[in-house]
Amino acid sequence: MTEPCTIVGVLDDGADGLAPAALMRLRSADVVIGGARVLTLFAPHLRPGAQTFDLTGKFAQMPTWIAQARADGLKVVVLATGDPLCHGVAQYLIDKLGVAACVVLPNVSTLQLAFARLGWAWQDAHIASVHSKDAGEWSLGSTPEHGLYSLLQDLQRHTLLGIFTSPENSPARIARMLLAEHLDADWRMTVVERLAQRDERARHDLSIADAAQQTFADPNIVMLRRASAARGPVLFGLADESFEQRKPEKGLITKREVRAVSLARMQLRADSVVWDIGAGSGAVGLEAARLCPRGHVYAIEKNTDDVAIAARNRERLRITNTTLLHAKAPQGMEAWPDPDAVFIGGSGGELEELIALCLRRLKPDGWLVMNFVTLENQALALAALKACGAAWDVTMLQAARSQPILDMHRLAAENPVWIIAAQRGSA
Repeated sequence: MTEPCTIVGVLDDGADGLAPAALMRLRSADVVIGGARVLTLFAPHLRPGAQTFDLTGKFAQMPTWIAQARADGLKVVVLATGDPLCHGVAQYLIDKLGVAACVVLPNVSTLQLAFARLGWAWQDAHIASVHSKDAGEWSLGSTPEHGLYSLLQDLQRHTLLGIFTSPENSPARIARMLLAEHLDADWRMTVVERLAQRDERARHDLSIADAAQQTFADPNIVMLRRASAARGPVLFGLADESFEQRKPEKGLITKREVRAVSLARMQLRADSVVWDIGAGSGAVGLEAARLCPRGHVYAIEKNTDDVAIAARNRERLRITNTTLLHAKAPQGMEAWPDPDAVFIGGSGGELEELIALCLRRLKPDGWLVMNFVTLENQALALAALKACGAAWDVTMLQAARSQPILDMHRLAAENPVWIIAAQRGSA
């Protein structure tokens, strides 16, 4: 029977940090795989003639190396930092080779060790990793493909984070992202460098501005802690006054009552991809982004003033999972991922083309929701939906809000709005 590959968790204190069983497996291995630094560290403990593979820059080749060695009847050990099943290599290898082909001997996670060095309880900490390929510096509106994107969304939902970094996605780069998103006042950073090495040190309670300018020794672990306790943001039903609106034409915004029903009809999930076409002040798209913390909103607006307003609303509400495009729809939308939901608040005269495009690109069971205040546009939309064979329904919503009159109150009617919700037809 072929012996499984052993994935051994190691620290930078070398053999001193290994349990006897792990050290025995390492010393008897025919093939040892690891990064260059780790292979050098453990070289004195390898048996004479053991073959080594440096996985630096060759990560994807590991399953092939292991499978070939096992086929040749050789004993294989993979050296991985800390706990290989905590943002480590073990799950990748198990997925590729099968659980029966791997045995994991974990060590203390470097994240756990960093918290221990600081004397911080970590049961409430959120674990994150930016130990991925170099994604470059963060820029506003970056999409989920960026290596720091998931971390930024985690920051919206947690108060204490422990973060695995990489030489490229460093503590300073993380700090610069927070500065770019105007979140620097909310967080303090602590960095623990070169754990379990002679020159280990912790740099405590740094301001984000300070951290952005410093250089940190690799490897390192970052802790981000909120500077002060804060209530979570309102997720749904923001007042119209929460959004900046265009002046002197104030009021060019989807009102709260209509916004609430439109968002409900979009059937959003936490990871939904949303298109917001004719974003205006951005109200619908920004509220959708709050409801989809693991998703992303792609918004497009042709009016220069409204684009600037929508960008400022994004900043003031501290919403980070949106991308805003200054263009006339559908220009540039071909690069967007297929949506789970689409909202059309303005069409720029391209309504029929946009409806056909959205229905074609919608994911299965996705929803297209549109708002209209004129009979002509409503009729045009319904004709386009019928031409596309879509399934649709219409809700006419007219709200009235109280207003003071002398020492009493009266109701003042808002303009009626038709809300059209549609899905692709079954044909």
